[in-house]
Amino acid sequence: MTSGTTKVRHCKYQSLFGSLALLLAVLTTLLFPAILLVAQSNSPANLKPTVILISIDGFRFDYPEKAETPNLHSVIASGVRADGLIPQFPTLTFPNHYAIVTGLLPAHNGIVANTMYDPALHALFKMTDHAQVTDSRWWGGEPIWVTAEKQGQKAATMFWPGSEAEIEGIHPTYWLPYDKEKSNAERVKQVLDWLDLPASQRPTLLTLYFDEVDHAGHDHGPNSTEVNNAIRDVDTAIGLLMRGLSDRGIENRINIVIVSDHGMVETSCTRVIDLRPKLSGEHVIVGESGALLTLYPTGTDVNSLFEKLAHIPHLTLYRSSETPLRWTYRDSPRIAPIIGVADAGWSIVTQNPSSAEAKRGCIGGKHGYDNYDPELQGIFIAHGPAFTRGARIRPFDNVDIYSLLAYLLGIQGHSNDGSIAPFRGVLQEHKCQARL
Repeated sequence: MTSGTTKVRHCKYQSLFGSLALLLAVLTTLLFPAILLVAQSNSPANLKPTVILISIDGFRFDYPEKAETPNLHSVIASGVRADGLIPQFPTLTFPNHYAIVTGLLPAHNGIVANTMYDPALHALFKMTDHAQVTDSRWWGGEPIWVTAEKQGQKAATMFWPGSEAEIEGIHPTYWLPYDKEKSNAERVKQVLDWLDLPASQRPTLLTLYFDEVDHAGHDHGPNSTEVNNAIRDVDTAIGLLMRGLSDRGIENRINIVIVSDHGMVETSCTRVIDLRPKLSGEHVIVGESGALLTLYPTGTDVNSLFEKLAHIPHLTLYRSSETPLRWTYRDSPRIAPIIGVADAGWSIVTQNPSSAEAKRGCIGGKHGYDNYDPELQGIFIAHGPAFTRGARIRPFDNVDIYSLLAYLLGIQGHSNDGSIAPFRGVLQEHKCQARL
């Protein structure tokens, strides 16, 4: 009896297992195509044309040779390097970052300085003022992330001037407010996390921003040990990114464009232009000081103030209507009525010793000088399936980069002041649909 019962139960289990196996086989047959489709859609094989735009703030054109940069040199060897990247005047952070992503000169995109006054808004913009940085009224033109979003792509910005504002009613799909405390490794991880998203959510344009080289250059000068250490730190971050892409099997399938906004010039306490006595008692808003001077007279006559400052050694002064034509820096009401440029390596002081500017001191480095000074040129390095390996190109204007980005993404660029021409000889045939 016990033996028979056991046999019956065993047969029942066999029947049950057989039914389950049959059901599993049916489900597998029905569901496998859908599972395979999802897996394929999220795999590297389904990667759309993708660009990572990287800015290393204050990274002068010759910095890859100043310190050990094995990762940057690896990218250079397998891609394209320019002998220099010509910034726009003024050679400051916000004007040049925004020129790069809009393809527009500062006078045409509205960001004419890090600190500027708008007579129509009756407001002073400062790059450290979060309320102004996020106010869309300041940001003209169309940055590349807006162009991409308008044409059905997703963008992700790991910091970039302008990306915190809603421009044309559009934010990047993914963006973060600037946080200087976020480490290089954390910034790289965020970009890789965005690339790990399912294909339907994955951005095709990503930006990545590093600022420590610029800070070290200001505080210690471009020829300092601290700058060399910062260069090595950023190179390590580039290596971390490249290894992350390699681990995902997409290192050679994503186009990477590495740029900087400007270079850096060494300053000295023996090269100081002290304007405090001259400006004492004048009714004027001081926008920029340091390498660049911008003055917005409020209760002082422009011409009389100009004449008062016109013959100071190592300072070249211009009325806004008389700036050099090669700067193309006249066509915006935000451009200061009086503009002064110090000789390279000299510093303009306008504030009392208690100010942050005075506390920093006169040693270190500055930018903001004439954009055709070789020490102000930045870097351009590009790597990926779109680029010829080991190519070298002549210096070009940074407004040309917008057209390149649009081409790499396969989208139609907005009207701009740049051109794709500098890249014609180094672009490979690839799957982008945009026209050269």
